[in-house]
Amino acid sequence: MRYVSTRGKTPPMDFGEAVLTGLAPDGGLLLPHSPPNFRSELPELQTLDYLEFSARFVSHFGLAREDANSLIRRAYASFDCEDVVRFESLGQLRLMELFHGPTLAFKDIALQFLGHVFEVLLARTGGVLNILGATSGDTGSAAIHAAKGRARTRIFMLYPRGRVSRLQERQMVSVDAENVSCLSVDGSFDDCQALVKTLFADLAFKEAHSLGAVNSVNWARILAQAVYYGYASLKIDASAGVVPVVPTGNFGNIFSGYLAMRMGFPISRLVLATNDNDILARFFATGVYKRGTVQHTESPSMDIQSASNLERFLYYLFGEDGERVTWFMKRFHEHGEARLEPAERDHLNDAIRGVRITSEAMRAAIKTVYDQHGYVLDPHSAIGVAAAHSMASELGQATPVCMATAHPAKFPETIDQVIGEWPRHPRLDALVEGRGRVTEIPADLGVLKAHIESYPPLS
Repeated sequence: MRYVSTRGKTPPMDFGEAVLTGLAPDGGLLLPHSPPNFRSELPELQTLDYLEFSARFVSHFGLAREDANSLIRRAYASFDCEDVVRFESLGQLRLMELFHGPTLAFKDIALQFLGHVFEVLLARTGGVLNILGATSGDTGSAAIHAAKGRARTRIFMLYPRGRVSRLQERQMVSVDAENVSCLSVDGSFDDCQALVKTLFADLAFKEAHSLGAVNSVNWARILAQAVYYGYASLKIDASAGVVPVVPTGNFGNIFSGYLAMRMGFPISRLVLATNDNDILARFFATGVYKRGTVQHTESPSMDIQSASNLERFLYYLFGEDGERVTWFMKRFHEHGEARLEPAERDHLNDAIRGVRITSEAMRAAIKTVYDQHGYVLDPHSAIGVAAAHSMASELGQATPVCMATAHPAKFPETIDQVIGEWPRHPRLDALVEGRGRVTEIPADLGVLKAHIESYPPLS
């Protein structure tokens, strides 16, 4: 399996190189040159449990089957749910709980996998890795918990000061590990993400400091997430196919579902649900990708106005034309707006439909589901449920599967305000209060570089 860049200027590389590289040297994102088609394997795959299915799935992408089996079992050994994910029924909707990992968010599924992949690859090559990432909420804690204490690895995680939940921040800064550096940035998530992308574009600095990506720009994140879309499509009895409904910020999660659909799994289409930061919903409605002002909401992981993984979707929309992708992304970053051509816009909604859900609709979904089913949704998952209800007439006979991306105990204030109940979880109750291990920095590239350079070389 060879991997190519969405911008077409990076020589093809193998799986290990793609994972350790993260962001391609030409600024693009890496994808398999010829993704497999699983259609002929579906009957056999349907009989497997999640661990077996996952190992079988990822072994198609450059991991030996024996390595995949061992790695997958280690990655998910700490999950509370024996089958990693769990399904719930909410009337006509199905809910896929993805939050049974160590930090109670769907990001654990991908990042526990990635952490073990890093460990295997570095042990084989004798290399070291300074992981650099930005988070709007859950990625940071999941990445830190995947990397903490690992040999030959250090992690620098940027997050926007005051724009993640209290518990999300505590999950990051309370980790007492020498190889973890939490950076509280005076700015938005988009500012944090821009710093990371700019530093990866500095190829001399990247090579000198062995930088690696943990954000969803890293191909291994997309791969691990595509697994549960394929799994859901086979485990849910849906003669007309399933429609994953995905609360979306940076586009990595929903792109994973789109990729599973392209690879032959019975997914009819996908519903992209945004909060008030609706750049993606507007894009899929109009073909205009236009940056707005980041709104601070009760679903902070979705408070984004520049979605990194949209580039991977554009690569396919543009017929794998790297020059067209490069022009579109350059136009967006320089002018804050880029537009599709009419012919491109005609095919925009073939696979994905975008919906904007207001904070009021999100809260109403939490209350309705609790009143009718006794089930507590977190704000992000509630946005997905609200989107599924709003799209019910358009989905026909297909079965909506809403992605439950976080445990409600991570957002107790909002839940308590809506239903008068303060959700709890022992993992969160055990968090130690206090300042923790954190460094405050401005949104300044020079300051970030100096911070990374202040650490001794890894060995």
